[in-house]
Amino acid sequence: MVAFDSHPALVLNADFRPLSYFPLSLWSWQDSIKAVVSDRVAVVSQYDRVIHSPSQSLRLPSVIALKEFIPAARRPAFTRFNVFLRDRFSCQYCGEWFPTHDLTFDHVLPRSRGGRTTWDNVVTACAPCNLRKGDRLHSEVGLALLSRPGPPSVHQLQENGRAFPPNYLHESWRDFLYWDSELEPF
Repeated sequence: MVAFDSHPALVLNADFRPLSYFPLSLWSWQDSIKAVVSDRVAVVSQYDRVIHSPSQSLRLPSVIALKEFIPAARRPAFTRFNVFLRDRFSCQYCGEWFPTHDLTFDHVLPRSRGGRTTWDNVVTACAPCNLRKGDRLHSEVGLALLSRPGPPSVHQLQENGRAFPPNYLHESWRDFLYWDSELEPF
């Protein structure tokens, strides 16, 4: 028997755009069935798999669209992940691309010198560059910033997220995902 867990549903906003590209907005088959039964979503596409209850049978949804539009946040939340996404998962000192577990974030003006944890003062750094910089200014240790930090827009984070498509895309999702083939991780 094939596990149902391998059948997530792509979740679209009411305008038929994904809620998020990175991470891709996916719901488990259980959550998508609950949303269908409670009439919160419209089923756009379905898998061939069927789930049975005592009173009915339903094909598992592969793409669902919310019936009510959820507006995007005006400003992205300041989180470690969003800093990495803003900086495209690359060290802002050496330019190397790293998987998320090898990344840190660095205060451009160190906290020991009054630097704050804000969009304008935090950048993605690999561990070697962050250790080299320590609590000094990047110019004091011969490092240069590749880009000036600042708050990203929701659109910028969505565009950056599109550069990192997941390993698995179901064929029914492709019409709703707009991956730019020219954008690739560094």
